[in-house]
Amino acid sequence: MDDLLESILDYVRSDYTDYAIMINGEWGSGKTYFWNNRIKQKIESLKLNGKRYRTIYMSLYGISNLEDISKKIFIETTQLMDKNLKRYMATHEQTAIPEYAKTGLDMANFFGVSSNGEKVDYEEFFATDDKVLCFDDLERANVDVIDILGYINNFVEHDHIKTIIICNEKELATKIKNENLEMKTFIATYLLDKQGELNNNDLPMIEKIKDRIENVFERTNDYERIKEKLIGETFEYAPKFDYIINGILMRYESNKTLIKFLRENAGSIMSTFNRSGTRNLRILKQALNDFKKIYEMTDKFFPNTNKVVMQTMLIFTIAVSFEIKAGKITKEKFRNIENNEEYKAILVSSRVLMDNRQFYIKEFDSNYYYNFKADYRFFKFIEYYVRTRIFDMKMFKKDMEDAELASSGERNIPAYKKILVEEYWKIPDSKFFDIVYEALNDVRSGKLELIDIVKLYVYYVYFSKNNLISYNLKTLKEDFIAGMNLSVVHSKYFPNVDEELERISVYNDSSSDVQEVMDTFHKLNNELLEKGYELKADEIFKCIPMKMEQFYQTFDKECMDIPIFKYIDAYQMFQRISCASNEDIVIIKEKMNKRAELHPEVVSQERSNMRLLKQIINDYLKGKDTTIKIVILKGFVDDLENIYG
Repeated sequence: MDDLLESILDYVRSDYTDYAIMINGEWGSGKTYFWNNRIKQKIESLKLNGKRYRTIYMSLYGISNLEDISKKIFIETTQLMDKNLKRYMATHEQTAIPEYAKTGLDMANFFGVSSNGEKVDYEEFFATDDKVLCFDDLERANVDVIDILGYINNFVEHDHIKTIIICNEKELATKIKNENLEMKTFIATYLLDKQGELNNNDLPMIEKIKDRIENVFERTNDYERIKEKLIGETFEYAPKFDYIINGILMRYESNKTLIKFLRENAGSIMSTFNRSGTRNLRILKQALNDFKKIYEMTDKFFPNTNKVVMQTMLIFTIAVSFEIKAGKITKEKFRNIENNEEYKAILVSSRVLMDNRQFYIKEFDSNYYYNFKADYRFFKFIEYYVRTRIFDMKMFKKDMEDAELASSGERNIPAYKKILVEEYWKIPDSKFFDIVYEALNDVRSGKLELIDIVKLYVYYVYFSKNNLISYNLKTLKEDFIAGMNLSVVHSKYFPNVDEELERISVYNDSSSDVQEVMDTFHKLNNELLEKGYELKADEIFKCIPMKMEQFYQTFDKECMDIPIFKYIDAYQMFQRISCASNEDIVIIKEKMNKRAELHPEVVSQERSNMRLLKQIINDYLKGKDTTIKIVILKGFVDDLENIYG
């Protein structure tokens, strides 16, 4: 960094220049920090020809027209400020005006409020040999880059003002290439069609359009031409991250225990940062800010947390932050992993059954926890906090209690979980058969949840094929199917079945034995779903007519997208509706119409039962004198006809 700084100062010291210099580096790598804390101070300490240099810094982030740049330069030119502002800045050691204040000054000058009768020193104002302009965030401006560089060239070529441009050229190239891409694609397609090349199969269509866009609209050459004219030297910003990270940690000096912990784990912070494959210090700063809250909450509610758990939380916070915020994955990648147990089950499956569908999770774990041993290494509350910015206390306490139990060595892990979650190869050979036998007994007796039995079966097939166990596969299949039939009595319906079973490579084995177990699982799981719907139907329709508010609330929240009317007794339903008030019958009818409109897919499953209800009501209405209730019930039947036919 010292060599780079000295090269920049050599440019500033030069008597005559007709070019600018560029500092190129990745987003978040600390370029602006380097300007504010090193370059600016050094330049403003220079005194040449009896004059001190002044820097004028402008971020181009969000600039939408060239006039905005002129305004920024005007505001930054402090000799145009009134005495009060100068005095305030000197008293408070303020070296730059906040952006919101610049807006106010701009308007004040416009209305002539802040002149204070002060005259402009034009000799000082027109002087250019003591000023250094710095334009930052070139790639983030909302103005054509070529236009901005042409604008800057006026200062450099005509006024010979020392000018420094800070940018990320990689992102700049992408921006130039993607400008007005939709319009470019349309015109390129039109030209190809006119020239009769659209239906020519010599090249893929996408490639043709891409080539034509480059031929017609290529702006990269324009950029290179003006850059060659404007930029004399380009410096690559490659910071010493260990030095910068040490400076970042200094902001936590006020919390003695936190800074002590961070300094003790500076190696892990640096290692995790390097393993992210980015150079984005901005993300690291945010991750450490997030960890500060995590550390303080842990210190408050779980003060005796194991040191290894705290180290793992630090690594995980930084790792998840980079994976999500650097755009390496979508925010949804971890969404369906509910806890550390599920995370470890995925790892075991991907390693044992060679499931490439979980490649990302395996790579994440291998990368960030390389040579770091921790039993508990997925914290749902941290992932959720980074992804949503919400610190969920319930998730936090659950994670911390589980992590505490895992680190204490006091938990009694069931045999089946040692196979599904705990990496079976770590089990001593002397205990392996006992664990396999114990888990199989739990299966046979139906003690386990249905979903765990089917997952466990895949591992037993794997063990058998690799001669780790000597059970006959046919007998094993029969034991598991019998256990599943017993398990269904107490098991809960499991949603998202395909997603869950894909996680553990169930579909990697297409043998008839595995398929038979899978078919049994799906059949029993669907029975659990039906059973759940029956209970829900019984629960909700008992609210009619005495607990209508509860009926409405439950119907709206839980029954809109499930075929709840399939599971009612049509005769009992009629009795309850006929006892309800006229107003409630109308509201029920309206809710049914809205539901059919929003979720037509559930209607077909309810049709036969609801047609029976319609017939029962029609039979009741025959020969009845007209009353308001009768009219309302006829309207109810008409709507049933419209919905169910």
